[in-house]
Amino acid sequence: MEEARSLSPFTEEVLSIVSAIPAGRVMTYGQIAGLAGSPRGARQVVRILHAMSRSRGLPWQRVVNAAGQIALKDGPGFELQRMLLEAEGVTVGAGGRIDLEQYRHHPAGPTADGN
Repeated sequence: MEEARSLSPFTEEVLSIVSAIPAGRVMTYGQIAGLAGSPRGARQVVRILHAMSRSRGLPWQRVVNAAGQIALKDGPGFELQRMLLEAEGVTVGAGGRIDLEQYRHHPAGPTADGN
């Protein structure tokens, strides 16, 4: 089981960062990876969220791609993420685009990649 194994420091940091994204704000996969200490680890963030969002109760809907778009393809997952974000007050435009200038969360500390 995933939960039974000890987690890497990177994974622990990703979980902490995602858990702290406030409602109505978003962060990018790359931004989270950079803050967690692996600026090129955006795909690892995707895998962590996929594997642990449900069991850890993570606000996965608050994580978007570097272009500020919902990364899921059109379908039930896309619509669920759109609905959850809009319920938090985030405006989701055409193609699942979110204005990062307006909605990006900037926790204390610089990101390694600016995304």
